[in-house]
Order: sequence, then C-alpha cells, then structure tokens
Amino acid sequence: MIKMSLANIVSLFGAMAILASIPSLSVLTVSTRSANGGFIHGFFTTLGIVLGDIIFIIVALWGLSFLQDTMGGFFILIKYLGAGYLIFLGINILRAKTKNASLENIDVKSLLSSFLTGLFITLGDQKATIFYLGFLPAFVDIDNISFLDTLIVLIITILTVGGVKLIYAFIAHKSRIFFTKKTNKIINIFAGYLMIFIGIFLIIMP
Repeated sequence: MIKMSLANIVSLFGAMAILASIPSLSVLTVSTRSANGGFIHGFFTTLGIVLGDIIFIIVALWGLSFLQDTMGGFFILIKYLGAGYLIFLGINILRAKTKNASLENIDVKSLLSSFLTGLFITLGDQKATIFYLGFLPAFVDIDNISFLDTLIVLIITILTVGGVKLIYAFIAHKSRIFFTKKTNKIINIFAGYLMIFIGIFLIIMP
C-alpha cells in the first residue's frame, strides 16, 4: 500500500531534480566522460551514479545504523578502491593517444570503465547516506515506509538523477562536435587530471 501522498511525490521529484542539476563532481565527471568519449560514455557513467544513489537510498530507508555497524569497513574499503581506480583511470587517459570518438572505438571494457567511474564516485561519498537520511524524512515516513513507497522513491531517483545527468552528457557530447584534434587532446588532459583529482579528493575526504 502506498503511504506517500501525491503532493509528497511531486515535491520529492522536484527537489531531487533541482539537487541533481547543481554542479558537482558527478556532473563534472559525466560531462567530461561524454566530451572525452561520446554520449554513450556519459550514459554509462550516469548509470553508475544512479546505482550508487539507489544503494544509499535503500541503506537510508531500510536500516542505516545496522548497515553502518556491520558494513562500515566495507564502505571504507569501497571508498579507497574507488579512489585508486579513478587515479589509475586518470593516468591512463593522460597517457592515451587522442582519437576521434566513434562507435568503432567503443568496447565493453571502456563502457565498464565509465560505469565504474560513476559508481565509485557516488559510493566514495559516505556522507550521501547521512544526507538521504536527513532529506528523505521530509517526504517519506521512514518509520512506516512500505515496499511500494520505496519503489516510488527509487523510480523518482532514476528519473531525476539519471535524467538530469543525461542532459549534461548530451550537451557535453554535442559541444565536442566542434572540437579539433588539438582541442580533444586538451580535453583528454583535463579529463585525466580531473579523474586523478577526484580520486585524491575521495581519499582525503573525511
């Protein structure tokens, strides 16, 4: 049985859409991956970000304290593994030769790389769980939440977070059409250092 009111559903949708549109590391990463490798990479990066948000929302709705006690070490491990992966990815981007992005250059490994980038950036932010725990009660009665309510929240997350990030990815992809090979090289340098910066940021972030 759905316990959320229509007003709460609409309000949550609007609030999450606004929050997703605020410039952040995830927005910057999606835009960079899309500009660097094409819209498909922005799409898979977005998938990773959305999955990470879904995990945090489920944690916030269905037992934050229990999971923190039993899996706190696991989340810390994910944070450092993700940071190391992003630094490794940034170094590889810096060392890679500039190529014109096309469907021929896209393979499963590169798409997986984009997906993991989005996922690790999200999972590396342990404060996201606390944020959702403080944010969601304004729209959902966490103490009496139903399965359908959880499903609605997850659908809203997919539509808002995923939709907004894909808009950023599309804009970044369209912008790169006008870039020359020299400009693409600059984008590669920017993307590489950005990945390294994000990895270091995740490591030093309390």
